[in-house]
Amino acid sequence: MLAPFLFGIMSFTVILVAGNLLFKLADLMIQRGVSFGVVLRLFLYSLPGVVTLTIPMSCLLASLLGFGNMSANSELVALKSSGVSFGRIVRPLVVIGVFISIFAFALNETIVPLAERAAANVLRYEVFRVVPPVFKENVFIREESEGELKRVLYIGTVRPRSGEMSDILVQEFEAGKIRRIISAPEGEWVDGEWWLAKGQVFEVEPNGEVRTLFAFDRQKLNLSIAPQDVGSQASDPSEMSLKELYMTIQNARMHGNDTGKLWMLFNLRIAVPWASVVLVMVGAAVGSRPQRSSSSMGLGLSVVIVFTYYVIMSFCKSLGEAGFMPGVLAAWIPNIVFLVVGVMLTKRANRLG
Repeated sequence: MLAPFLFGIMSFTVILVAGNLLFKLADLMIQRGVSFGVVLRLFLYSLPGVVTLTIPMSCLLASLLGFGNMSANSELVALKSSGVSFGRIVRPLVVIGVFISIFAFALNETIVPLAERAAANVLRYEVFRVVPPVFKENVFIREESEGELKRVLYIGTVRPRSGEMSDILVQEFEAGKIRRIISAPEGEWVDGEWWLAKGQVFEVEPNGEVRTLFAFDRQKLNLSIAPQDVGSQASDPSEMSLKELYMTIQNARMHGNDTGKLWMLFNLRIAVPWASVVLVMVGAAVGSRPQRSSSSMGLGLSVVIVFTYYVIMSFCKSLGEAGFMPGVLAAWIPNIVFLVVGVMLTKRANRLG
C-alpha cells in the first residue's frame, strides 16, 4: 500500500495547494510585485502544514485502494476461507497507522510551527514591509523544573536593541504555591546579565499574607535569554508548539481570560494526526466490499469520506470556539465518530466473511 499512500500525499497536496495557496501566491506576484524567490519560499514554508493534513487522507486512500484491489482479486475471500478473520487482516494496517500518526504528530510539533513562523515573518517584513517593533509589551516568561512551576516573569515593556525593560514582576513558586514576589520599575541588560533597579522583595506566608522582606537599589535577575529573544515566542497558535500553546493557556488562565478556544486548538493539534488510524480502519472496511474496484472509484470514495470527516471537524470546531461545546469534546468528536463507524464496518466485514 506504499504506492497509493505516496500517490495520495502528492495528489491531495496538489489539490489543497492549487485550491488555496497558488491563487494567493499568484496575487502577491501580480498585484504586489513580489519576487519569484520570495513566493517560492512562501510556497515551501506552507508545504509542511499542508502535508500534515494530507497524511490522514493518504492513509484512507491507501487502505481503500489496497483492500479494494484485494477484494477485486478475491484475495480477501482466500484469506477468510483459510480461517483468517477480517480483524486479523486489518490489524497490521492499524499498527502502521499508529506509527504514521506518531510521525504526523512529531512533524506538527517540530517542522510545522517553525515553517509557519518563517512564512509569517516573510509576509510581515518582506511582503507587507512592516517595520520590526522597537519595543515589546506585556511579555510573559514561565519557567518549570521537572514539570513543576518555579517562576513566572511579567515584563511590561522591553526594548530588544538597548536591553532596557520596565515594570518587572517576578513570582517565585515552591511546591506549586507562590512564595516570593520581586517587583521593580526598571531593569537593564549589562555585560550579558539582567539587572533590576529600585525594587522590592516580598514574601508570601502560607496563610496568604504578604510582607516586605527588603528593598534594593540593584539586584541581579537570573534570566538566561538575551534581550532580542525576550518575547520572541509566537503569538499565533498555528506558529506554536504544544508546549508554547500550553504556556499561553496557563498565562491566560492566570489573568482570568477565557481559555476555551485555546484548549480546543490544543486538543485539535493532538487529535488530527490520530485521524490516520481511524481513517485507515474505515478505508479498509469500505474497500473490502465485493466490487470491481478501480483507482478512480477509490479516489472518489476517499474524497467523499475525507470531506465528511473535515465537515464534522469544522462544525465541531465552530461549536467549540463559540463555547457551545467543551474544547476537548469538539476536537475529538470526529475521531470518535469515525472510530465507531470503522469498528462497525469491520465487524460487518467479519460477518460477511
